[in-house]
Amino acid sequence: MRLPISSLAALATATLAPVAASAQIASAPVLIDGTVLEVVAEGRTTRAPDLVTINTGVVTQAPTATAALTDNAGRVQRVVAALKAAGVADRDIRSANISLQPQYRYADNTPPVITGYQASNTISVRFRDIARAGTLLDALVREGANQIDGPNFLIEKPETALDEARAYAMAKANVRAALYARIAGLRVDRMLSISENPAANAPIAISAMRENMAGAASASDTKVIPGEQDVTIRLSVRFLLKK
Repeated sequence: MRLPISSLAALATATLAPVAASAQIASAPVLIDGTVLEVVAEGRTTRAPDLVTINTGVVTQAPTATAALTDNAGRVQRVVAALKAAGVADRDIRSANISLQPQYRYADNTPPVITGYQASNTISVRFRDIARAGTLLDALVREGANQIDGPNFLIEKPETALDEARAYAMAKANVRAALYARIAGLRVDRMLSISENPAANAPIAISAMRENMAGAASASDTKVIPGEQDVTIRLSVRFLLKK
């Protein structure tokens, strides 16, 4: 028997209706029987840094753009050669920024006049022989580097230290939850959720700037002290408290 189109449409609607109804039932919120306590706890550990990064570069000025770039390139080659001579691997040296900017002279009621060009080439360097950081900085200055930002002392593989900090934070959260529960005359029933908020573990940075003058680097050795670095984790933990 063939049904009319209107009957088929009605049948389809009747078939789909229970599906929609069941979906609405599944989305009903779950009620929590008890008191919810949220605890924020911080775990911290320390490590000696094992990686150093430095941004170094050369800034040159000349009457023409070509002269500024040529002079800059020659001095950068000497800087890179000094890095390699100090044992820095090729993979740990990379160009960070190269720029060429016109220099202007300004006067009242007249358009600015180009007086020359400034070329800048910045190189990002990393190395693991922390004890030689000061010696390397002095070598860079001797070879023509007139911009130095660093050294920044880092932990190359912080995973173990982070896990240690997590364990400390979790232990603190449990102790604090038990304390609040006891004060309130309740008990900790179970843990509802954990969320991690890594704290900013900023690198230890020492900024060094020297003019490229004869004898400047040899007058006194640059001293750097890496010390230790904090590794911190913050946890937000929600507990269910009951009678």
